[in-house]
Amino acid sequence: MRAFSHDLRRALDILRTAGLVALAQRAGRRLRRLLAPRGYAAWIRRYGTGLPDPRLSAPRADGGRSIAVLLPEPGVPDDLAATLRALQAQTSPAWRLRIAVAGPPPAALVRLAAAEPRVDLVPVAPPERAEDAWAAAATALAAGAAAPLVTVLDAGDRPAPDMVAAAQAAFADDPGLALAFGDEDVLRPSRLPWRGPVRADPWFKPDWNPALMLGCDAVGRPAVHDRATVLRLGGFRPGLAGAEEHDLALRIARAVPPAAIRHLPRVLLHRRPGGRHPGGWRMPEGGAAARRAVAEHLAALDVAATVEPGPVGNRVATALPRPAPRVSVLVATTGRPAVARRCFETLLRATDYDPLEVLVLVAEPALADPERASFLNGLAADPRVRLVVGPDRPFNYSEVNNHGAAQATGEFLCFLNDDTEALGPGWLAALAARTMLPEVGAAGAMLYYPDGTIQHAGVLLGLGGIAGHAGHRVPRGSPGPFGRFALDQDVAAVTAACMAVRADVFRDVGGFDEALPLAYNDVDLCLRIRRAGWRILWTPAAALVHHESASLGPHDTAHAARFAEDVRLMRERWAEDLAADPYYNANLSLDRAWALAFPPRPARPTRTR
Repeated sequence: MRAFSHDLRRALDILRTAGLVALAQRAGRRLRRLLAPRGYAAWIRRYGTGLPDPRLSAPRADGGRSIAVLLPEPGVPDDLAATLRALQAQTSPAWRLRIAVAGPPPAALVRLAAAEPRVDLVPVAPPERAEDAWAAAATALAAGAAAPLVTVLDAGDRPAPDMVAAAQAAFADDPGLALAFGDEDVLRPSRLPWRGPVRADPWFKPDWNPALMLGCDAVGRPAVHDRATVLRLGGFRPGLAGAEEHDLALRIARAVPPAAIRHLPRVLLHRRPGGRHPGGWRMPEGGAAARRAVAEHLAALDVAATVEPGPVGNRVATALPRPAPRVSVLVATTGRPAVARRCFETLLRATDYDPLEVLVLVAEPALADPERASFLNGLAADPRVRLVVGPDRPFNYSEVNNHGAAQATGEFLCFLNDDTEALGPGWLAALAARTMLPEVGAAGAMLYYPDGTIQHAGVLLGLGGIAGHAGHRVPRGSPGPFGRFALDQDVAAVTAACMAVRADVFRDVGGFDEALPLAYNDVDLCLRIRRAGWRILWTPAAALVHHESASLGPHDTAHAARFAEDVRLMRERWAEDLAADPYYNANLSLDRAWALAFPPRPARPTRTR
């Protein structure tokens, strides 16, 4: 029934804002999707590795920049032969396979190299410590390569036919690239043994995501590097067995601007299961070596933090400076005790942040009601609390909070709905610590419904038309797809139901847009913050319960006409951004979060932060 009600509201919204023809077109697309097969096998049959790209279907006229494929461990002959066959099937021939050999090469390896002139067997000396053998071999292979680009694989990994061509096209488009990485899936045994392995478990990645990289290796494979950059940084570091590639990506990120790292939203590698570097949230490399790499990366950035094991990947806790800067918490409220009491109790009695000021933003009529006046005056008895009384006129969320922000004295602002309650004392410190990080302009929290399901784990642009919440109605405790509900990450936007913002950034971008009085004013603000060059973070370390719309009612039912106008303004202003969330993926659906897109959307250039 909830799903039907949501669909009906969406249909009415489209009818009001776009007309009957648009509604009929959407209904037709929805029907085709319902009738179409939905699994990954069906997606592969239709789209292969992604939408067709004419640049990848034939070798480049100039040959393109060649790629050295590095195998630091030869593996077993069958796996190695499978990798070689996949390379021989590349649409671009500009590759060489370099295989590290410690000691006399086996006869099978010699025969394989003799049959393919693009295979090099490279003798490598064993290092002093056996656990450093992989890093030493990978660095030696890169150092001796003649190709300007290098990528590392395990024996048994099978590059998609357009992997080399896709990397060549990316580096040709932008010669300043240092790293290009693609999407991937895993080869699983078929239930029909004569069929051979089948593709499964696709990992559709976001664009470069600095915060997510602290929790896991969000680059994974294939990662195609500019060879000169790799060698300039010293190659693959020893002492980090299992996390060498993660560490290299972090060091590259410190050495180059964000625009020099590009994500290619195509499935460019089919990985052998159980490989040494499975990457991402799967990570056996999420142990001590990965934590050390992340800790050293943060230390190099002069960020004080602890790195510990998390439910998925690493949990990074950023330290607050001492003394901590003042945070002004702004709570717009109708003053109804039944709604707001839990919010202020957990804020004033159970939150451990200091120094703190709380601005209670309320309209004049609330003070005329004896019950509300008593409640509000009781709050104001706390020396940290100030009542900011506004005029009696129709509620405009943006106007009310802009007025409150003008009265705030904190270096950081935290916008908080009055229908929230904090889960634990450290939520505000977690938000503030992340907002204080270099280049970060704002941060948002994990919000749960009272029934324990997720209400907000960041905002996905374009989801449902304008923007929607990641994790909506997923049970609490779920790590989510690719670990995304358990790890700090950069996002395009967060909800202002609980959002911390640098006060100077808020003022510099003009605050909330008062032309958006009800809906999407937080998304609009975040997009303007990002356009000004700042990052937006989301963290599960700040967790609250949100009794959504308890004060004013749901936007799209209680205030339908105003909501429709807000939708129109967002489409008019941000159409390009809404179509290309850099922290989602063009192969994932905008109708149902994290489902496969039928068809994938054309990849569009995105602003990198």
